[in-house]
Amino acid sequence: MSLSEFSIIERYFRRSSTQADNVVLGIGDDAALIAPPAGELLAISVDTLIAGRHFAEQTTPADIGYKSLAVNLSDMAAMGATPRWITLSLALPEVDED
Repeated sequence: MSLSEFSIIERYFRRSSTQADNVVLGIGDDAALIAPPAGELLAISVDTLIAGRHFAEQTTPADIGYKSLAVNLSDMAAMGATPRWITLSLALPEVDED
């Protein structure tokens, strides 16, 4: 059985999205609201990885997640930023809950 966009958000992401400091509104359909501490800037990076280009088709979901986080944390390090939250961009043909 395949999962819809909202089912994926509810099942895998919603419960942890509002537990972090400064998260005004957690994950939803379009955006989250984050209030950075006074006097701080917010650096944002999203590098979407493509199957067959950035990783092999048979790569495990855990390894894809690890690489995705690593390349974006590298961007934060290049900016001298301290990671506090993450963003996620997924392009999936279909999600099967099995």
